[in-house]
Parts: sequence; C-alpha cells; structure tokens
Amino acid sequence: MINKISDFQDVFFIGIAGVGMSAIAQYLKGIGKEVSGSDRYFHPNEYNKTREQLEADGIQCFLQDGSGITDKTELIVVSTAIEDTVFEVQKAKEFGIPIIKRSELLAIIATSKKTIAVAGTSGKSTTSAMLYQILLDANLEPSIISGAGLTSIIKQGKIGNAAVGSGEWLIIEADESDGSVVQYKPEIGLLLNIDKDHQEIAELIGLFGTFKNNTKSLFIVNQSNILAKSLSEDHNADFGFEDEIAGYSAHNFHQNGLSLTFEVLNQKFEMTSLGRHSVENATAAIAVAHQIGVGLKTCAESLAKYEGIYRRHQILGQKNGVWVIDDYAHNPAKCAASIRACQPLAEKVVAWFQPHGYGPTRFLKHDFVEDISAALRPQDEIWMSEIFYAGGTAVKDISANDLIEDIRAKGKNAHFVEDRNELLEALRPKLTEGTVLLLMGARDPGLEEFCKNLYDNI
Repeated sequence: MINKISDFQDVFFIGIAGVGMSAIAQYLKGIGKEVSGSDRYFHPNEYNKTREQLEADGIQCFLQDGSGITDKTELIVVSTAIEDTVFEVQKAKEFGIPIIKRSELLAIIATSKKTIAVAGTSGKSTTSAMLYQILLDANLEPSIISGAGLTSIIKQGKIGNAAVGSGEWLIIEADESDGSVVQYKPEIGLLLNIDKDHQEIAELIGLFGTFKNNTKSLFIVNQSNILAKSLSEDHNADFGFEDEIAGYSAHNFHQNGLSLTFEVLNQKFEMTSLGRHSVENATAAIAVAHQIGVGLKTCAESLAKYEGIYRRHQILGQKNGVWVIDDYAHNPAKCAASIRACQPLAEKVVAWFQPHGYGPTRFLKHDFVEDISAALRPQDEIWMSEIFYAGGTAVKDISANDLIEDIRAKGKNAHFVEDRNELLEALRPKLTEGTVLLLMGARDPGLEEFCKNLYDNI
C-alpha cells in the first residue's frame, strides 16, 4: 500500500505524455525518483516533442506495449483516460504492482510539502503560474505541479508544467472535473469560481465544500463569484473585482492594447495580459502571496514580468493587420470570457472553437449557446469545426453545427466548417485589417500545430 512519497522509488506512468501525468513525472524525477512511462502517442521512428523533453530530463519513455514494466517497477500511475483493458494495466496486475490514479499520487505528494491547492472551474493554471512567479521572485523557492506549461520554464527547453524548488511551498491544481478535488488536504485552499463545466452546480458546490473542509489553515474565495463566495470563511482574506467586502479587491482596471493596469490596496499593478478574468486571477495570486508574507510591491514587480502560460490567450502575432490569439478555452464561461477579453483590442473579433467530446458538448449545449451569444457584439463572428473525438465509447448524437444553428437563431454571425483544415480559406474574406482571430479549444494534441500553421499561412 502506497501512503507516502517515501513508500516507492521506481514509478511507471501509463499515458505519460498527458499534461497532468508529465507534470507529476517531472516533479518526481526532480526529487530523485526513478521515473519512466509509456503513451499511445509514442510510435517507432516517429518524433514526439513531449517524449524528447521527458527523455532529456532522464525519464525513459516506451511504446505502450508493456516493455517498460519490469520486476523493478514499484508503482504504476494511470490517468482517468486509461481503461482497465489496456495491456499494460493487465501486465501490472499480473506482476502484482500497485496501481493508483494520477490524482491519488498528487494527493500523496501534496502531504510532503506545505501545499497551496488552486481550485475552480476556470483559471487554475493561470493563477498557479502567477503565484509561482511571485513566490519565486520573493525567494521562497517554491515548487509547482501545473496543468499547463509556464512560458518562463518552456524557454528552458522543458515542457514547463512542473518545477522543483528547495522551499516549503508546493502549488498544485485541484481538479473538480473528475471529482479529485476532494482528495487534497492543503495548507491553503484557493477557490477561484464555480461555473457549470463538467458537472451540475449542486454537485460542484458539494465538491468544493468538501475541499474547503479539507483545507488545514486558510481558505480564500472569490467574492465576485456568486457561488464561490457562498463558501467564504473570512472575507478579509478573500479576493474580488471591484468588490467592497473582499480584503483584496482589484480597482481602476484599464486595458491598453495588450497591457492592463489595476490597483489592489493602493498598490498599482501592470501586466501584459488580457481581460477582467486575468485581473481576477492575478488578484487571487496576490491575496495568497500577501497572506503568507510577500509584500505587495514584490507582487507588483513580479507580475510586471509574468510571461504567461502555454495556450492561455497566447498571442501568436500580427499579420496583415490581423492579431492571432490561441486559447485553451473549452467551457461556456471560458469561451465567453476569452471573446470579451479580445474585444478591446479590435473593432471585430472572429472566434473559432473546436468543442471536445460528445458527452461534454451535449451536457453544455444550452450554456455554450447562451454564453457565446451573449459575448458576441453585432460585428463579431463565431465559427466552429466538428467536435474533437479522442477515442473510446461515445454516442455521436450531437454536432458542433447544432450549436452554430442555435447561436445563429439568436441573430448572431455563426458559421460551421466541418473540417478545420478548410477553415482558413473560408475565413480569408473576413480577416480584414484590425481584426482579432481567436482560436479556442482543448484536449486535442494537434491544436497547437494547427494554430501555428494557420497563423503562418494567413
């Protein structure tokens, strides 16, 4: 039975290329464990960037054929995407090797440090990255296990979603989508927001309520989010946007092109970022940092040089008068916030979205239609391509075109291009000077390349 981090030395990840899995793998390697893994995206004689980066860190990678699991393997880690029918899972069972889920291992790791767990349906990766940057610049030598790559770490040639520091603080994301948020018992719990995403609201309130009860010392919520503030413990430690109750509230927000300014407790902040949601995320990070002793001036100096994270409003560049922005937005609230954040930049926003998964799209159909429609100005447009299907069992009884037709019925400019490879030619007449092209989607490993190719060919 694996109960603490010292109970194992040799660990094997099935599905190691996934962002959540690769982060934990790198962290464990960084603290001296023997780490290896496999992935279905690894193929013989075929280049895989994630594999190359993992192997550069000393993490041996295998095809998903069982060859990496030996009698030396002490622990097998699987993600929620790995089914029991996978050959390697069967082999591990034959060997009698303990098998645990990614979230269970993260919960074990979290007990080895003073942990700050960042929760909420939107903004976890961004807020975690901002907080990591602040604590790093405050010389607290933090560690992080994130759901996205930090640009500052990616520049070092790494995947960017994990770092090991010698200090006492570890920053993690507590994910509600698989219910694992209830497994963590952090020193500090941070709740950014509660919006319908993977589950119904009542279920989310229950999950985050348990998360609150599991937090050891300090629980901080967003007073500007109606549902999150219902779980507030001490409003003096909470954060908000132009909120009179929260101890840390952002005021005087201004967006100037790609840069924004705001104030918290009379300290001025300036960042290269977009939108109110970025200000809320930054204020959340400021609240946590200040509560553990970091000065507001240090927070401001740190956020001024914050470089962002991979595929979170990532500006690919400007060509022929058109700004192209790549974003991980994938639920209704995130898509709407992403569209709104781009609007101050240009007279027209042309947004494209690739939904992921038939089940999630069906569950959120009404919310997608309502939220995206509400975000679009008369001159803005929404385009969609067909739902990304990652494999496995799925009832394919919904199309992205169903969403487009419902949005169009609300009087909005909505268009469907089934094959995304035909998108650019369809868009060309729309991409006039002064337009922002916003590309949104998640879970599809080919999206990054698609977005870059589209930008290159504008």
